[in-house]
This record gives sequence, structure tokens and C-alpha cells, in this order.
Amino acid sequence: MTRPAVLVTGGAKRIGAAIVRRFASDGWHVVIHCNRSRGEADVLAAALPSAEVVVCDLIDSEAAIAMIESLAARLPDWRVLVNSASIFVPDEATGLDPETSRLSMRINAVSPVRMSQAFLANARSPAGRKVIDITDQKLANPNPDFFSYTMSKHALAATIPMLAMADRRRRDRIYGLAPGAILPSHDQTPQEFEVSGRLNLLNRLTSAKEVADAAYFLAQGWLESGTTLFVDSGQHLLSQPRDVLYLAREEDRP
Repeated sequence: MTRPAVLVTGGAKRIGAAIVRRFASDGWHVVIHCNRSRGEADVLAAALPSAEVVVCDLIDSEAAIAMIESLAARLPDWRVLVNSASIFVPDEATGLDPETSRLSMRINAVSPVRMSQAFLANARSPAGRKVIDITDQKLANPNPDFFSYTMSKHALAATIPMLAMADRRRRDRIYGLAPGAILPSHDQTPQEFEVSGRLNLLNRLTSAKEVADAAYFLAQGWLESGTTLFVDSGQHLLSQPRDVLYLAREEDRP
């Protein structure tokens, strides 16, 4: 193995898959993590010049750490970990659902942090290691919808500067990447997404490719460790009272 390697969690579909394709297009060996999307992951891996699939349920953070340690033991130039996997389940600020909260915190925050720690402790690369945590523009533009999801992303975001301060190795970086409304959510129709995706300062759709390009940019390590980069056409600079999924539906009402 002479290619630099990247692990993308949740890499079989949506933004994760776009990130996988971006790194693969520049000659990287891509490790595609999935849980329930093995079929999609295998199809994607087969279409790339150098890729493999690993399966792990991130509810089990011990299994997630074991996955990281196993990869670190056999990848000679493992440069980047992209924590993209997450769950996005509705609950509300007026009524947090305990099980949704438990799963959101485990999958979206606890396991990514523990994987990052294991990666920084075990992975080898002469170019240094880069952690890229996919967060959300809701960090700067919160609303009461998807309460547990948003809480978990805030928890993950809080660890980025702390890990950056703790890891003082010159070539290492820990970054956040905060997308806006990039792809349809849940049962959105194409028409609803056309509205919700443009609820930003530039009134434009932001593509998954833009997020993937931003992830590849961060992987080069040119920004200060601990930085979060927003890719949302300015959505995080607005104040939106609800998730754009619901705002789009409200705009369609007669």
C-alpha cells in the first residue's frame, strides 16, 4: 500500500459518499465505513481504484475503537479520519425523547470522539494525521427542531478545540466541517428541498460536492487546528426559527 489512506464513516451514502469519491479521485485509498448500508458500500468501493469496506455499529464505541486500532495496524500511511456518520431523528426542545437522545449522543458525539482519540494515538503517517468532524450549521443557527441531534452536534463541536489543544504534534490537525441544507431530509419532496435548500443568504443550493471539496481542502492541513469551516452558502448567518425542512412546508401552504 503506497497510497495515503482515509477512513470515512457513513461513507456509503449521501455526503459521506461524496467525500469518499473526492479523495478517491485524487489517488487515495479509501476505507468506507458503514453499518446497515453494506450493499451500497460494496457498490461504491467496486467503482473506485483503491477502496475497502469496514462494518461497525457506532452505538458500540468499544467496537469502533477496535476498528480504528485494526486499521492503524495495517495502514502504513493513514492520514485522515472523517467522522461523517450520524443519525438525524426528530424530537423537540419541549419534549426530548430519551432513546433518541441516547442514540444521538452515542453515534454523533461519543463514538466519533473516541475514534478520533484512538486514531491520533495509533495511526501512522509521515504527513501527520487529520481529523475532520462533520458537524452542522445549526451550531451557529440553532432552532428547536431535531433537538437531540443538534445537542449531539454541539457536543461534538465542543471537543474540536479541546482535542486540538491536547494534540501538539506539529503536523496533526483537528477540524470541524459544518454543512447546511445539502440533500433532502426524511420524506422531503424534490419541490420542498428546492425551497429549503435555498433558505440561505445566497439563495442557492449548496452541493454535496462542495462539502467534499472542503473536506479535501482541510485534509491538506493548511488551517489552524481547532478550526471549523462552514459550507452552507451563508445559512449559519441567519436566524431561522425552525428547521428548513419545516420552513419549506410552511412556505408552500396556501
